[in-house]
Amino acid sequence: MTDTANGAGADLPLSGYTVIELGHSVAAPYAGLILAEMGAEVIKVERPDVGDDARAWGPPFVDDMSAIFHALNRHKKSIQVDLKSPEGVAKIRELARQADAIIQNQRPGLAKELGVGEDVLCADNPRLVYASIHAFGKTGPLSARPGYDPLMQAFGGVMSTQGEPGRPSVRVGTSIIDMGTGMWTVMGILTALLRREKTGTGGVIDMSLYETALGWMTYFLPMFAMSGKLPSKAGSGVAMISPYQAFRTSDGELVIGGGNDNIFRKLCGVLGHPEWVDDPKFANNGLRVENKPTLIPMIEAVTQTKTAQEWADLLDDVSVPNAPVQTIDQVITHPQTQALDILRGEPGSNQQFFGLPMTIDGQRPGRDEPAPALGRDDDEIAERLKPKAAE
Repeated sequence: MTDTANGAGADLPLSGYTVIELGHSVAAPYAGLILAEMGAEVIKVERPDVGDDARAWGPPFVDDMSAIFHALNRHKKSIQVDLKSPEGVAKIRELARQADAIIQNQRPGLAKELGVGEDVLCADNPRLVYASIHAFGKTGPLSARPGYDPLMQAFGGVMSTQGEPGRPSVRVGTSIIDMGTGMWTVMGILTALLRREKTGTGGVIDMSLYETALGWMTYFLPMFAMSGKLPSKAGSGVAMISPYQAFRTSDGELVIGGGNDNIFRKLCGVLGHPEWVDDPKFANNGLRVENKPTLIPMIEAVTQTKTAQEWADLLDDVSVPNAPVQTIDQVITHPQTQALDILRGEPGSNQQFFGLPMTIDGQRPGRDEPAPALGRDDDEIAERLKPKAAE
């Protein structure tokens, strides 16, 4: 068992499970990372001499691996396998016979074409959970097309809701589609493993980047269906609540969440304009949303007279939700972040990461192992796959 970030020998919930990751880029590796953090042995299968494309997605680089590769592939083993060779396919089939789950996000149809599709591997091992990550989905007119996170933010409607009104659409900064699909993959695998406890057999689960994008549009669809109006871009805010966005201060930005009439009343008092509460244009949230072009400049004219911290202190005193727009260096040094014990790696080092955003019985599952060099575990896995001598 691997030492964890919370103490040597601490039990990890997925210890004893083996997962094969035929994955690259972000979605599949993020799913593998979550499973590895929770104790599973994750064997990452990479192209000989090249490896995962994400190894080269930089700078910055440490040990010839990009920051994003380090972030997504910690705690894993790496083996090089030529899936275009009969020997490589045979190796994957033997590994799959010994595994609990496989994650693959090869281009559409490639796994089946190579002989490592669900039909073959699940026949070899009926207890295997086979998880496929598609671009546009397993079926449909676009099922054969490849896809990446920004394409799906665009095609799934997410990008149309991002940015400032009247300005070009923007991408959500993090890989929200890829990472969201990775999370759905983990949920699917764990659900299938729970079912296996009852039935004794694994199964096939399918996710896609496009379906994840549609999932992030969960409340935009009924908003459109009920109003007939396309969702508008809301900048740092949201379309259906006001005031509920970032405001400029004298030294930065502060997000203020005026989610109901009572909070709006308290906000007006702090801003020194209690009379705004009685303005019929701002009598309720619906009217404040309709009159946002009038209300927001009025608020921002006041917020620019003090620092973000000065406003935060005043707003905190009357329980008005607020938060400064922090940069990553401010985030990792904030006392709240420190108190959660979610940071991994030595402070100030070039190897710092966030652990899983959850705890189990008060403990955060986690391990403290670096991302593997390409093919680091070739010999170990080859030894494991050797036929055992008859006793």
